[in-house]
Amino acid sequence: MTATGAAPVRNWRPGTPPLPTGGRCWQPFRLRPEGAGRRKLTLPFGAFLTVWIFLAINIMSPGPNVINTIATAMGSGRAAGLGSACGVGIGIGGWCLSMSLGMASVFALFPASQLALTVLAIGLLLWFATRYLRAAWSGIRGQWQMALYRQQGLGFGAGFRRSMLINAMNPKALTSWLAILSLFPTASAAPGDIAILTAGACALSFLIHSAYALAFSTPPAARLYMRHGWVFTGAAGAFFMVFAGKLALSLIHP
Repeated sequence: MTATGAAPVRNWRPGTPPLPTGGRCWQPFRLRPEGAGRRKLTLPFGAFLTVWIFLAINIMSPGPNVINTIATAMGSGRAAGLGSACGVGIGIGGWCLSMSLGMASVFALFPASQLALTVLAIGLLLWFATRYLRAAWSGIRGQWQMALYRQQGLGFGAGFRRSMLINAMNPKALTSWLAILSLFPTASAAPGDIAILTAGACALSFLIHSAYALAFSTPPAARLYMRHGWVFTGAAGAFFMVFAGKLALSLIHP
């Protein structure tokens, strides 16, 4: 402290006049406002976890993507199967990003559309659940059938391109994301939230399909899935039924 009780002047050198303090300590750098530079995230982790769990169950259930990855791995080997897994990861990431941004714009322009989407999602979930549970019931009765045609002679690039094409033309992807986005608060999501949701969806789908590609490149594993795949289908149907009930309750008791 100086004789007058003022704080010492910073960056002062002997032989130069002291810098004016104005009663405050001089700061050579301008302070940033509180919170500047932080990532703009607004949603809790639970919001992402709900979507990722739903997405994982949906990805594991039999559908065009799963059948294509298994058939490619069986007929052309692990390299082609991993190419298919990469195509699924990028394709689902693209669906997530486009649908999230599109629905966020719709919710901003028409707030009442969020209620309409929730009602639509309940109907889609019940439809999914009914289909999957009926397929599981066929498996219990010994009538489970899963057609699988090997995709032979494909390399990594061909497997990737084929998977991307199936993703773009997959009707299950559109209906699934309509249901998924009813579980995620898209209207209040920040850009960082959308980015994390998309990255998680991309990584999750790639990991699951990579596991399929590695496992079902061996014929015994593929035959096991074709014989007992109804177990996964039944679990997915029950899961979708629970989510439909949860959404219905949220409308009754918001």
